[in-house]
Amino acid sequence: MGFSEQMVVKVVQENDIDSSSENEEFMNPDSDEESKLLFLTKMGYSKAEASIAMERCGPDSSIAELTDFISAAQMAKAADALFPLEDKKPFCNDSNHKKRRNLDYDLWKRKKQMKLQKRLLDGVDDAIHLPNPMIGFGVPTEIVQITHRTLPEAAIGPPYFYYENVALAPKGVWQTISRFLYDVEPEFVDSKYFCASARKRGYVHNLPLENRFPLLPFPPRTIHDAFPLTRKWWPSWDTRTKLNCLQTCTASAKLTDRIRKALENHGDEPPLTVQKFVLDECRKWNLVWVGRNKVAPLEPDEVEMLLGFPRNHTRGGGISRTDRYKSLGNSFQVDTVAYHLSVLKDMFPGGINLLSLFSGIGGAEVALHRLGIPLKNVVSVEISEVNRNIVRSWWEQTNQKGTLIDIPDVQQLNGDRLEQLMNTFGGFDLVVGGSPCNNLAGSNRHHRDGLEGKESSLFFDYCRILELVKCISARNQ
Repeated sequence: MGFSEQMVVKVVQENDIDSSSENEEFMNPDSDEESKLLFLTKMGYSKAEASIAMERCGPDSSIAELTDFISAAQMAKAADALFPLEDKKPFCNDSNHKKRRNLDYDLWKRKKQMKLQKRLLDGVDDAIHLPNPMIGFGVPTEIVQITHRTLPEAAIGPPYFYYENVALAPKGVWQTISRFLYDVEPEFVDSKYFCASARKRGYVHNLPLENRFPLLPFPPRTIHDAFPLTRKWWPSWDTRTKLNCLQTCTASAKLTDRIRKALENHGDEPPLTVQKFVLDECRKWNLVWVGRNKVAPLEPDEVEMLLGFPRNHTRGGGISRTDRYKSLGNSFQVDTVAYHLSVLKDMFPGGINLLSLFSGIGGAEVALHRLGIPLKNVVSVEISEVNRNIVRSWWEQTNQKGTLIDIPDVQQLNGDRLEQLMNTFGGFDLVVGGSPCNNLAGSNRHHRDGLEGKESSLFFDYCRILELVKCISARNQ
């Protein structure tokens, strides 16, 4: 019996529920929504946490799925608390945070919003629902693959585009993202089908679906495959086989010591209350077992491996451990992205011109390189100097033959600058990016302002730049 089932039995017993049918109802993914909310509160979670989990994961989710979401959300909230406001650099240089500089783009955005509002007023329900399982148009481990779709005419490439953000965004966000990106249907994928950790993301792109292929060798798919030395110490009551989404910070030594002391007070089978405490923290912080009664957070190089980056990708050059965790937590999962981008290999045998917006630590660049697609010209736009240095170092260490241009701010990319770059390179083949998710993720609703939040509104800069690239490309043909 797994831990979640044990906790169900314990809560049922404590509340004098002796019917086996009622016990089964709690564990049945089709059980009543109110029963699940009640059960989660009896497990010790707040009503707000339980309600958010039900809203984002859906009423058909199991108790285990809901508790995993709450743990991930708690970790995201803790991560946000570790970075005080004064440490969060603004994403644009304008102190007044002007959202747009281009009048034509303002009019285009307003027209899109009015169209969306009209559909809502007319009662058109085209809300985007997250699939279960979250495998998008297909993953390498599944036999069934979707290999054809009809794109809206305005979305057909080239140029190709690829946009990523968190799947579990506030209601209506993905509907808006899709609307602004030419009404292309998002592809929702959980990276647990590619590696040993979950990473639920949505991708909007106009890439073909046929002839996808994965990176080889396949990365480890379970915790024990990824970290075989942990198997010796892993207790039977910890039934995790996958890690939760990798976040931007890590657990403290004080917490792991508290866990050790709690376990040392009991034998090999601690009480369920202790098990719940330990497992909640393990899920929240992705702790693994490294000794008897000893858990530890993942090291940065272990996170790099799980995300598909080369060893020491973020190490050295004056980069602190804190910055490494932060940069990795905001990155792509390379194997997942590479699977989607793999269709470009036969299309661009001589290499590709890439415009990489919100580049982070170069997840798209690493994915294309690992696929064997030469990087002819890359314009990398990234606000963080730490991340720009990481990408520059990787570029030099991998002996790239092309040209890398760094730009620190997306708002420096206006029509004139883009036209200059595109005339120099002959245009961009791919525009890739994942704008900041600060206002989309986490359990603190006070800062989940959706796409109107200060950082996440930079999504509209992705749209602005993509539209400019398409217009300039059409004019130059």
